Amino acid sequence: MIAEKSMPERRCVRRRRTTTHRWLLVYLLVLTLTLADAPAWSANDAFAGDLTDLSLEDLMAIEISTLSRKRQRTVDTTAAVFVITPEDIRRSGATSIPEALRMVPGLQVARISAELWAISSRGFNGLYSNKLLVLMDGRSVYNTIFSGVFWSTLDTTMENIARIEVIRGPGASLWGANAVNGVINIVTKPACDTQGALVSATGDIGKRLIGLARYGGAWGDAAHYRAHVNYTERDGGENIRGENNGDGWHIGQGGGRVDWHPSSRDSLTLTGDIYDANSNLVADYPLRLKYNCEYRGRNMLGRWQRTFSPSSDLVLQTYYSHSEMSFTTFSEALETYDLDFQHRFGIGRRQEIIWGLGWRQNDSLLESSFVIEFNPAQRVDHLYSLFAQDEIVLWPDRVALIVGSKFERNDFTGWETQPTARLRWTPHAHHTLWTAVSRAVRTPARIERDATTNQSFPLKPGGVFRIRANKQYASETLTAYEAGYRFHPQRSIGLDAALFYNQYGDLKTMDYGSSDATMVNGMRGITYGGELTVDWHPKAWWRLQAAYSHLTMNLTDPYTNDQSARLSEGQNPANQLSLRSSMDFAHGLALDLWPTFTDALPIPNLRMASHWDLDARIGWRASAHWSFELVGQNLLDNLHTEFVPEFIGVEPMQIERGVFFKVTCRF
Repeated sequence: MIAEKSMPERRCVRRRRTTTHRWLLVYLLVLTLTLADAPAWSANDAFAGDLTDLSLEDLMAIEISTLSRKRQRTVDTTAAVFVITPEDIRRSGATSIPEALRMVPGLQVARISAELWAISSRGFNGLYSNKLLVLMDGRSVYNTIFSGVFWSTLDTTMENIARIEVIRGPGASLWGANAVNGVINIVTKPACDTQGALVSATGDIGKRLIGLARYGGAWGDAAHYRAHVNYTERDGGENIRGENNGDGWHIGQGGGRVDWHPSSRDSLTLTGDIYDANSNLVADYPLRLKYNCEYRGRNMLGRWQRTFSPSSDLVLQTYYSHSEMSFTTFSEALETYDLDFQHRFGIGRRQEIIWGLGWRQNDSLLESSFVIEFNPAQRVDHLYSLFAQDEIVLWPDRVALIVGSKFERNDFTGWETQPTARLRWTPHAHHTLWTAVSRAVRTPARIERDATTNQSFPLKPGGVFRIRANKQYASETLTAYEAGYRFHPQRSIGLDAALFYNQYGDLKTMDYGSSDATMVNGMRGITYGGELTVDWHPKAWWRLQAAYSHLTMNLTDPYTNDQSARLSEGQNPANQLSLRSSMDFAHGLALDLWPTFTDALPIPNLRMASHWDLDARIGWRASAHWSFELVGQNLLDNLHTEFVPEFIGVEPMQIERGVFFKVTCRF
């Protein structure tokens, strides 16, 4: 069910498409008519929309905490950073976190089925992308059994998100193993920003249904709380043969948050969530089979922060999470206990140090079957960590050097060291240049150390082909070289560019025998490329955001004559382009257009053609309490396939054109 497979010979995936050029002409025509009519909207009757709430200077000054474990302005960061704001989410029409991540340059985001996604940063995309660390308010949601993220279980309330911080490139010096190609931290709003009641409903005809209810209140002046429940249901679609895939999915989720400030120096945050989901999974074996999948889980997090001065504080965080997955062929239960401490302080006026300690325990229990067998079935793993980072101001307001490292000990490979060195140069108030060199590792998952997988059922003489785990499987390694430039000459325009060159060693591949294969650290290679983002406000009521990314992968694999290398390379587009146009009109009306281009996926024996897409949104804020939205997605293609997973047990779905309506009431 989760075995890596060699792709059978298939014809190219065909798309039913309208003429791309015709739709692009329509898009340009809308913009032209908008500009032509612009003078008719006077300052008195124009709607005071969100586009005028934040200037580009404000956007560049948005503070993030993922890169350095402290609050710092985006413009001062020494990494490729992209921040998704609540306004970005609302104007994009995104109804899930993966949909919102499509706007980030350098990320590869592809939908597989109603519930499954392939998401990675700077290459190595797959159903379980194992080089991307994902956090929810600092809580890791990385699955240590399969080495990846189950995005369908992150069906959080989009209205509760304060921002999504995306770091492209290694973040392992502070966040540890598996933060290899990137870190995504989903930061939710404090309870004081979600006061009152909110109810929303989203739906289209037979394909999508989303309902949300949220309420926030206060206990005096020092404590605030909120609670929410939401339900999401998505219907399945057609597979690449035009048959009904029957892979529908639904999830119910609820949670809450409490923020308490007992004094001017102390703050305490408590959060908790619970979810229950059910889906159908269609297996692409020689015999087409349909499985029922159940997911459920819960988590709690507590964080205490004491501030001593603007340059000194300490944070103590602990969380517990429990998740269960039950398939027809196997089941798993995973419990995680985590404790994290960090302390920040200054030395003089030119030096600031952050250091911390961490402990984590993972308890996993897996029920085996014919398809996959774990030995041992149950195990308890521990992780101990220490990190330190020193930021040294070499030239006030001009040059700063950041050096640091994370030291971890895990039960699979022992001690791992992941250092970084970063340099920031600000020659002018409007120009920032940075460069970095880092080392990161991706530690083994249980499936690579403890599992035996049968690639197919014995439907013909000769039996099954087995993929065996390797008790000696070691960590994958990365040495990354990065550089970037930010330019923001005036309030109406800004530019952010980043380049990278990555060297990988000990990547996973297969050592094939006559009847089985063994996972080994045999592949190596390089990747390089860059990302460019331009943000422009040509008018107070109009914002344009363009993003382009390029990726080149060159991998070698002597064990499979480079077949595994070609598969890894082929699942990532070389070029991606995005242009978001957001316009505010009179009387609370708004129009958003979002055309995108994704390059071809040269998957061996199944080349998927490049394609254009267009999302559009019309919004109306009827009053302070009511808002309405009409959203169209994938408007240029009636049906298209975005990704073919590398694992047995998942048949890809063709993504359909869709139109949905959303109504929101606040009171």
